[in-house]
Amino acid sequence: MKRKLAGLCAAAALILASVTACGDDDSSSGDRKVTFGYIGDYSGSAALAVAAKQDLWSKQGLKPDLKVFTNGPLQVQALGTKNLDFGYLGPGALWLPATGKAKIVSVNMLGQADRVIARPGSGIAKPADLKGKKIAVPAGTSGDMILNLALRETGLKPSDVSVVPMDPSTVVTAFGSGSVDAAAIWYPLIDNIKKRVPDLVEVTRTEDFYPRLTFPNVFVTQPELAAKDPELVRKVTAVLRAANDWIVANPTESEKITAAFLKLPAAQLAGSTKYVKLLPSAELTKLTQDGTVNGWFDNLADIFVQMDKMPKRDAAKDYYLGDLYAGAGGVPKQ
Repeated sequence: MKRKLAGLCAAAALILASVTACGDDDSSSGDRKVTFGYIGDYSGSAALAVAAKQDLWSKQGLKPDLKVFTNGPLQVQALGTKNLDFGYLGPGALWLPATGKAKIVSVNMLGQADRVIARPGSGIAKPADLKGKKIAVPAGTSGDMILNLALRETGLKPSDVSVVPMDPSTVVTAFGSGSVDAAAIWYPLIDNIKKRVPDLVEVTRTEDFYPRLTFPNVFVTQPELAAKDPELVRKVTAVLRAANDWIVANPTESEKITAAFLKLPAAQLAGSTKYVKLLPSAELTKLTQDGTVNGWFDNLADIFVQMDKMPKRDAAKDYYLGDLYAGAGGVPKQ
């Protein structure tokens, strides 16, 4: 009978592809298993790297199953099919929670890494010069967002340029080989590009739009998970808060830990914190409670509507779980 029950439980887990099935707990530790997506760069993995190094998961009675992705939209797809419980999004993918496809559980860092870059000799020195040029862009990412903002600033439309959708690693190759005139991409990938094209031109930077716009990257969960299992979401959020505060206190060391987590040379991520703004959880809590964080999301959502990413937007209060974030400062292991 026990064998039959175990077989039924395993089958259910495969069908649901979710940690909410029979196999919630790790048999050796009793910790709750949680699947979490990330992107293999500093912003996309630092909190998870630190959480693992500092053993923050077990303190909340959790056992992470971490899965790497190349972009945020793919993680949202996995959330929708319940192949992930949580994931990471850069600011360029925030239109997805704004259309009800995910809930934001925590702000991670404020992004300052996105650029529109141009090859030397391309004739591109400012956004207006992008007209008619061939531009490599990872679709649906913060690169897509920064390009659209640059075009809007100078009165150009996406149809005024030749956009070539590529995944991020292909953008690096295409720009380096000269098969495109420009690219909308981010650091540290731009550092890789500079090895081949050291005199590239930075046409537009994230900072050009600050403080009119703020570009948070975030952690998200399935749209209904917080309602179904608020305790789980609160515990995961507590892990993320603790990891964030450790990073704020130890930024240089966090770069080294993240490099080790990603199996990269430490030098490759050295200086990554130059391209993000780190905020302690206490400050993020205050900014959440006074409505500032909702304003960040609402302002970006308005831009996404103007970019035709979506016909209308939800209000940030409907997809940012701010009350849960503010209350997740310390959840004891049960």
